[in-house]
Amino acid sequence: MLKEYPVEHIKRKGLEVFLSGLVLFFLVWGASPYVKGKMGFLGTVISVADAEVLGPKDAVSVSFSNPVIPSEVEKILKIEPATELNIRWSDKNRQMELFPAENWKNSTDYVLSVNGGRNIFGFKFDGQVIFETEALPEVSSMSPAEGEKGVLLGIEDPIIINFDRPLEEYSVKLAFDPMAQFVSEFNEQKTAVKLMPKEELQRGKRYEVSVYLKHRSAPAEEYKKVHGSYFETKPREIENWDNDFAVRLAQAKIYTEPRVFEGKYIDINLKSQVMVLFENGEVLDAYLVSSGKRGMDTPTGTFQVYNKAPKPWSKKYSLFMPYWMALTSSGEYGIHELPEWPGGYKEGANHLGIPVSHGCVRLGVGPAQRTYEWADIGTPIIIHY
Repeated sequence: MLKEYPVEHIKRKGLEVFLSGLVLFFLVWGASPYVKGKMGFLGTVISVADAEVLGPKDAVSVSFSNPVIPSEVEKILKIEPATELNIRWSDKNRQMELFPAENWKNSTDYVLSVNGGRNIFGFKFDGQVIFETEALPEVSSMSPAEGEKGVLLGIEDPIIINFDRPLEEYSVKLAFDPMAQFVSEFNEQKTAVKLMPKEELQRGKRYEVSVYLKHRSAPAEEYKKVHGSYFETKPREIENWDNDFAVRLAQAKIYTEPRVFEGKYIDINLKSQVMVLFENGEVLDAYLVSSGKRGMDTPTGTFQVYNKAPKPWSKKYSLFMPYWMALTSSGEYGIHELPEWPGGYKEGANHLGIPVSHGCVRLGVGPAQRTYEWADIGTPIIIHY
C-alpha cells in the first residue's frame, strides 16, 4: 500500500536534495586539483632516451608513459626542421621509433612536438622532446699550413688534409680558387687525403682551399663547408735583381728555388751575385758574393766541398784565403773570405755583389765563417746564372 505524503513534505525533500547536490558540486569543484592529481596516472608523459647523438640513418626512440592511440598521435605529430618520417610502434603502443625517410641533417637539433594526442584512457596530452644529430667530421690539420708562403707542391710535398675521424660514411668535395685540377688519394684509415695538382699551380698566387663534407647517402645539395684555408705559391725566379743589395738579398730568399731537397747544399747565382744556403729544401740565409770577373769566370755546374782550411796561404797570389772551401778537386777554385795581405790588410767589402775575383767565390767577413762552419765536406755546391 502506497504511503501518501503531503505536498509540502515533497517540496521540502526536493529542496533538500537540490541543496545537497549543490553543496556536493561545490565540494567536488573545490577539490578538483586534488582529484586531478590523484588521476594523474591516467595522463601521458612523452620522453626520449638520453642517448648518444644520432647518426644520419639512426632511429630516435620516443617513449609514452601510457599506451596511446597511434593514429591520434601521428596526425598531429610535428618535427622541426621538417623531415619526412617513417614510424614504427612497439611495446603496446608505448614506444614510437622514428626513422628519417632519407637522412637526418648533421649538426642539427630536432624538436618533436605532440600537441593534442590521446591515450587509450581517452585523456589528451601534450609533449615535446629534443634530440641532436652528430656533427660532421672536422679537419684536424692541413699542409700547407694556413697562410704559408713560398709553397712548391711535389710528389714528396703534396697537399695533405687530416680529419678527426674516418670518412668511410662521408663524401668529400674540395674547391680551389683559382680553380685547379688535382689527383687525390686516401690513406688506409680514411682519415687523410693527399692531393697533387695535375698541372703546376700558378706561381706567386694565393690559393683558397675549401673543404666540404656530406653523408654518402645524402643528396649533393647537402654538402656543408667544414674548413677553409689558403696558401701562396712560390714566385718564379726574377729576371731583374734590385740594385740595392739589401733588397737583392731579400729577393734571393723569396725567389731562389731549391735544386736539392735533402740535406745541405750551397746555391750560387752568378747573375745576382748571391749565395743562398739551403737545408732540406728550406732557405737558411743569403749572402752577397764576388765571383770571377770577365775572362776569369767562375765555372758553372754542380760541385761539392772537397776540403776546408781556416786560413790557408796562396802561393800564387801571396795572400791569405780565410775560411777556404775547395769546390774543385784540384783546388783551383774555392769559396773563401775576402783575401788578406800578410800585413793584415783585407780587401774591402765594397766589391761584394760585383764579379771582380780571379775565379773563386768571395764572401764578406761574418758570412764566410758562418758558411765554413755550417758546410761539411761533401756538401753540394750548385753554381749557375
